[in-house]
Amino acid sequence: MQIVYSEPEGQGYQPLRYMVTLAADLFGARLTILPAGASPGRLSKLAGLLPRRGGGETLLLVCASPPRLQAIFMLAGQRRFARVVAWVFDSFWVDFIPRINRIARPFDHVFVTELEDLDAWQRALGVPVSWLPWGSDALRLGSSAAERPVDLQRVGRQPETWESDAETARACRASGLVFGGRPTLHDDGTDNERELMAAFGRAKFTLSFSNRVSPGVQTHPTREYITARWVDALAAGAVVAGVPPRCPSAQELLWPEALLDLGTVERALGLERLAGAVRVWTPQRAGLNARRALERLDWRWRFGTIAEALGEKPARLLGELDLIRRQLEPVVGAGR
Repeated sequence: MQIVYSEPEGQGYQPLRYMVTLAADLFGARLTILPAGASPGRLSKLAGLLPRRGGGETLLLVCASPPRLQAIFMLAGQRRFARVVAWVFDSFWVDFIPRINRIARPFDHVFVTELEDLDAWQRALGVPVSWLPWGSDALRLGSSAAERPVDLQRVGRQPETWESDAETARACRASGLVFGGRPTLHDDGTDNERELMAAFGRAKFTLSFSNRVSPGVQTHPTREYITARWVDALAAGAVVAGVPPRCPSAQELLWPEALLDLGTVERALGLERLAGAVRVWTPQRAGLNARRALERLDWRWRFGTIAEALGEKPARLLGELDLIRRQLEPVVGAGR
C-alpha cells in the first residue's frame, strides 16, 4: 500500500502531517509527501496519466483541500494501483473541486470530513463519497489526567478580543484563573502534535471559536466546521470553551460535556462564565472526555473505514483497534 500526502503551505496543517505518518505506520505503507510547491503541470498533459488498473497495490491520497486532488495526476505509477481512494479535509470548499476529476474519474472512493458536503461531492465526482471526519491520536497521545494546573489554554486563531496572550493572561489572573499562551510550534509534525497534546493535557479548558465569530484569511466565509483543535483538546481530556461550530459534523460527533459555549466573543463576559465553570470542574470531566474521544475520535477508527474500502487488513492497525476495544470495556464491579 502507498499513502501520498499532498501537503499545503503553512503550519496550520501539522496535525495532518502527524496523521499520515501514523497511518503509514499502522498500515505498513510507504509514505510519499508531495511538497506544497509541487504542481501537476498543464491539464492538457493529464490524459496520459489516467488510471489503467492492474497489480495489487492500493493508494490513499490525503489532501488538505479540494484543489490538491490534482496531485493524483503527478503519480504516473498509479497505473499499477488496484484501488485508489482520496481523503479531503477542507471539503467545505466545494466550489474548488477540480473538474478534471469528474472527467478522468481516477478515484474509486472519496472521503470528506464534513457531513453536509456529501451530496455536492457526489454530484461533482460521480463516484461513491463517504463522511470520514477529523480524528485524533486518543490512544497514544490522549490524557485523562486529573492534575490540570492550567484553567484555560489558548490555541490557534482567536477573535480580536482574545488575540493578545499578554492581555488575556492579565484578565485571567484578575478572575483567579491560570492561563496558558500559545504552545511552541515545531516544523516536525510529530514533535508539534506531542507538544500540543501535552499542553491540552495540562488544561481544564481550551479556547476555540468557530469561524462564524472568528473569521480569518483562510476560513470559509459562510460554512462552519470542526478542525483539529477541537478533537485534539477532547482527546487530551479538556473541555473546549468558546463558540462552537454549528454544523452537522459537530452535532454528530460531539457530546454535551465536550463543550462550554461562552455565547460571546467578549472576553470579560466569557471569563465570567468560564470562572464559574472552573469552580465546578472535576477530574471526572477529563476522564469522560478522554473516554468519549477514544470511542468516537481516534484516528484508528477512521483508518479502519479506509482499510475496509481498500480491502486491506493491516495487522498492526487491527491490533490497535482491538486494544482500544479492550480499554473501552466496562470495568468489572464499576458503579457498585
